[in-house]
Amino acid sequence: MSVPLLKIGVVLSTMAMITNWMSQTLPSLVGLNTTRLTAAQGGYPDRSTGVLPANPEESWQVYSSAQDSEGRCVCTVVAPQQSMCSRDARTKQLRQLLEKVQNMTQSIQVLDQRTQRDLQYVEKMEVQLRGLETKFRQVEENHKQNIAKQYKAIKAKMEELRPLIPVLEEYKADAKLVLQFKEEVQNLTSVLSELQEEMGAYDYEELHNRVSNLEERLRACMQKLACGKLTGISDPITIKTSGSRFGSWMTDPLAPEGDTRVWYMDGYHNNRFVREYKSMHDFMTSDNFTSHRLPHPWSGTGQVVYNGSIYFNKFQSHVIIKFDFRTSSISKSRQLDYAGFNNAYHYAWGGHSDIDLMVDEGGLWAVYATNQNAGNIVISKLNPNTLQIIKSWTTNHPKRSAGESFMICGTLYVTNGYSGGTKVYYAYSTNSSTYEYIDIAFQNKYSHISMLDYNPRDRALYAWNNGHQVLYNVTLFHVIRSEEL
Repeated sequence: MSVPLLKIGVVLSTMAMITNWMSQTLPSLVGLNTTRLTAAQGGYPDRSTGVLPANPEESWQVYSSAQDSEGRCVCTVVAPQQSMCSRDARTKQLRQLLEKVQNMTQSIQVLDQRTQRDLQYVEKMEVQLRGLETKFRQVEENHKQNIAKQYKAIKAKMEELRPLIPVLEEYKADAKLVLQFKEEVQNLTSVLSELQEEMGAYDYEELHNRVSNLEERLRACMQKLACGKLTGISDPITIKTSGSRFGSWMTDPLAPEGDTRVWYMDGYHNNRFVREYKSMHDFMTSDNFTSHRLPHPWSGTGQVVYNGSIYFNKFQSHVIIKFDFRTSSISKSRQLDYAGFNNAYHYAWGGHSDIDLMVDEGGLWAVYATNQNAGNIVISKLNPNTLQIIKSWTTNHPKRSAGESFMICGTLYVTNGYSGGTKVYYAYSTNSSTYEYIDIAFQNKYSHISMLDYNPRDRALYAWNNGHQVLYNVTLFHVIRSEEL
């Protein structure tokens, strides 16, 4: 940047020197330095003042005549004789000097062009430097902001991990408890072996009580191991592409071992036919199914198959029906008091999804909304045989704002939408009657979820996503409290 500025300084200095020289030299060369002005009284030039050369015949004659009406000076100039000018040495010198001046003028023009070019270059460089300076400042500010954000993120992660310390301590205690179970089982096994050899060595009733007590404790431990807090949802696994945009599909979480039948219901109203596929393999690879006709059309996509029966909401009503597939008949029906229906309090996607039935490790649930709870979600635990409400919990989450919901281990998890970017962001625990806002990523692969239910046997989420039947595996964080065993 300093070199172009130096060039500009040199050029301007040279132009000033040439101008000064020309102003001092040219008058003497043309014979004007020998002229004199006669001033009138008062210091003003007289209107008839003349500028006369020393030899009128050999040089130019300049006369000042008068001023015009606008105050401009009108002069008369008489050129020397042609023969005299052609022989005049000073005229020759003047021509040479004029040629030099013309050459210098051309040089000055070239220098001026170069100077203008350099000036433009300097201005461009100045703009670029200012831009770089601004970018450096932005980079510096962004760097500071990124460091602050990273610090906050690390601090937040540390706050999340801090509660895990006592949990890890509990795991140590739980590991000891499992070892105790193992030792007791080994002791009982050895006692039973000895008892087979020596009948009557131990009191049978006492031994039976010990076995029953241990069995109950193991069952309680296994039930607690099966439950946990949702911490992650896998990427979707597309099982099949079939049906309309809305529907539901499921398996029975209480089906006997080896029973892998799949139940399929297309649409959310004005349909009574349920498809039964013999296995997941048949569902994926063929269209071989058995059709069951329900006595009433269903409403929404909140149906669930549980212990050989299907539970569904009767269309345009708040009636829940239990239909037994073994007898092909209704075994129980009951009104869900105060529950909204017929698109009064549906999920965000609509579809008469007012009443959503679901199951988890604890049994059968109904999720709906009431006028009494201002349209917010109500969770009710149902008796699967009588359909009576065992207990209800009122939440502060609007039913219409929920995309979908599902139950895991007594906790209702709610998604923030049904299309586009989706996540699980709200959880209400019926065990503690408390709620929290969470952030669990959930990939909505086909952009429109109309059914989402949890199967505790498969430890998976079943979803109907825009005509695709999809599975998601879930990750649960298990906490075993030894004092509860």
